[in-house]
Amino acid sequence: MASKLEALNAWVKEVVALARPDQVHWCDGSQAEYDVLVQQMLQSGALIELNQQTHPGCYLHRSNPADVARVERLTLVCHPHEADAGPNNHWMDPAAAHAKIDALFADCMVGRTLYVIPYCMGPIDSPLSRCGVEITDSPYVVANMRIMTRMGTAAQARIEREGTFVKGLHSIGELDPERRWIMHFPAELSIKSFGSGYGGNALLGKKCHALRIASNQARAEGWLAEHMLIVGIENPQGDIHYIAAAFPSACGKTNLSMLIPPESYQRDGWNGCAPARTAVCTRSTRKPVSSALRPAPARAPTRTRCKPSRTTPSTPTSPSPPTTSHGGKACPARR
Repeated sequence: MASKLEALNAWVKEVVALARPDQVHWCDGSQAEYDVLVQQMLQSGALIELNQQTHPGCYLHRSNPADVARVERLTLVCHPHEADAGPNNHWMDPAAAHAKIDALFADCMVGRTLYVIPYCMGPIDSPLSRCGVEITDSPYVVANMRIMTRMGTAAQARIEREGTFVKGLHSIGELDPERRWIMHFPAELSIKSFGSGYGGNALLGKKCHALRIASNQARAEGWLAEHMLIVGIENPQGDIHYIAAAFPSACGKTNLSMLIPPESYQRDGWNGCAPARTAVCTRSTRKPVSSALRPAPARAPTRTRCKPSRTTPSTPTSPSPPTTSHGGKACPARR
């Protein structure tokens, strides 16, 4: 499978020549494809199957201990002009940045499969949505991008119609903290991330595209890119009220969204749920428009509940294996 868009084909060929993977797989986003990836990860030990009676379709995925968070000091915005990178971002000259990270990508996928992931952040037919293509060597990333975005054939068709897309190149590398960079090139609409499997560093449609690159797109096109917390609170009468808030980085959005009420509150009927911990909201500078938030698709199981179980969570059905080579959380992921 390849693309009708020559620019996309040319970029994939360029990456193949650099990273030298054993094979190339163009993702179609189908359930069959997802099932095959899950089975491969179960067989390799990257995933551990949970109790399928109590947690159907859910798996445990362990992070490498050296790869459990985004790393601000290694996250760069490589704009041609340092002042345009913003006062809160680390900067590197684009030419120097490309040279540094491309040296890491050289031959990094030997013995691995290169996955081409066309994705759309938001509904496929929405004028508010923005598209990209992520190239990765991680099946874990493919599985989670399918949950987090509209990924596959439909997204690729839109990209081919529009002729433009954000380029995202990712490899888990060796998960060596000394060989890790997350670089953004706003003027080129491109991202390069090496040496991490953690969600925010590896799922390039998330923080990298939907906030950092999108902020540059928004400034040029006349809209705003914001990351939002959306949390639901259920009262004893069964009414759920949802709260949306634009909170700054490192303020506790994820912790708040995963908060389970104290036992005394649960007994009285209070519960919380987190339909989304972070999402991108696009708004015109002239009038408000709908959010580009994607709810969990029916095809993918979710671990989110408005009424958390009071029983002890189930344990893996098999002994815990050594830490796997991808970073992250349970798969399917909610982040």
